[in-house]
Amino acid sequence: MVSLRNLAIGAILAVAGMAQNVAPGRVTGDTFTHDPTVVKKPDGSYIMAFTADNVGLKTSTDRTNWRDVGAAFPNGAPWTTPYTGGILNLWAPDISYHNNQYYLYYSASSFGSRRSAIFLATSPTGAPGSWTNQGVVVETFESDSYNAIDPNLIVDAEGDWWLSFGSFWGGIKMIAVDSSTGKRSGNQLISLAARPSVPDGPVEAPYITRHGDYYYLWVSFDKCCQGADSTYRIMVGRSTSVTGPYVDKCGKQMMQGGGTKVMSSHGSINGPGHNAVFTDNDGDVLVYHYYRDDGVAQMGINLIRYTNGWPVIY
Repeated sequence: MVSLRNLAIGAILAVAGMAQNVAPGRVTGDTFTHDPTVVKKPDGSYIMAFTADNVGLKTSTDRTNWRDVGAAFPNGAPWTTPYTGGILNLWAPDISYHNNQYYLYYSASSFGSRRSAIFLATSPTGAPGSWTNQGVVVETFESDSYNAIDPNLIVDAEGDWWLSFGSFWGGIKMIAVDSSTGKRSGNQLISLAARPSVPDGPVEAPYITRHGDYYYLWVSFDKCCQGADSTYRIMVGRSTSVTGPYVDKCGKQMMQGGGTKVMSSHGSINGPGHNAVFTDNDGDVLVYHYYRDDGVAQMGINLIRYTNGWPVIY
C-alpha cells in the first residue's frame, strides 16, 4: 500500500516541477521491448511496434497483458539492405492510425552510422504481414551533420503533418509530410533540439504530443543500448508552435541543450528512455523501455498528469 507520506511527497515534487521517478505500471505477458510505440485501435485494443528483426509487433486488449504476434515484415525487408548491410534489426518504429489505415515509420541503419533512412509502410489492419512498403521518406549520408533515424509523426492542430527524427550529432530535425501520401513534402529542414556543448550531442528519440495550448517535445538524453549500464533519461520541453522553439521549465531552449527531466535511472529501472505518448480513456499514457538489472529490456507504462502545464509521471 502506498503511504500517505509518500503521496504527500509526490504531490510536493509535482507542484515543484521536479522529476519524480516512479515504478512502471503493472505489465504482464511478453514484456520484452525496445523503442516501443503504441496505437489504440478503433475496437479499443492496442498494437505496439518495437525495434526487432523486421519490426516486432505486440497486441493487448487491456494495456496490461501483451502478446508477441510476429514481425511487421515476416518475409523480410530487402529494400532496407543498402542501409543495414543485411542486418534484419529495424529500429525505432512509429505507429499511428490515420485515413482509415495504419502508418508505420521505421529506421534502417547500423550502429554509429549516419548512412540511414526512414521508411514508411501502411496497413489496413496493422497485423503482421499486412504492411505495404511505401519507400524512403528521408535519408542521410555520412557527410550529413544529422541522422535519419527515430521517426515520429505529429498531426498539428491545423491538420498539418510533420515528421520529427534524429539521433546525436546535429540533433533533432523536422520535415513537413504530405497527408495524402505520408511522404516528405518540400525540402525544408527544421531544427528542434541539440546538445552543442556535449561531445557527440547525445539527444535522440523525439516524440511530439499536444496537450492544451502546448506541443511537447519528448527526447532521450545520453546513451542507450548498454544494458543496466545505460544512462538514458527522458527529457521534455514545450512550445506553442509545433515547429518550436521548444524550451524547458527554466526557459532554456532545447536547441541549446535544454530539457526538463521527466524520468531517469532509479532502483532497478536502468536507462529509461525512447518513449512514446498516446491518449487513452484515462488520460495521456507514457510508454518506454528500460533495462532490468540483468540487462534485459522491458516495457514501462505510466500515466501522465499536467501540473502548471508540465507533464508529471505517476
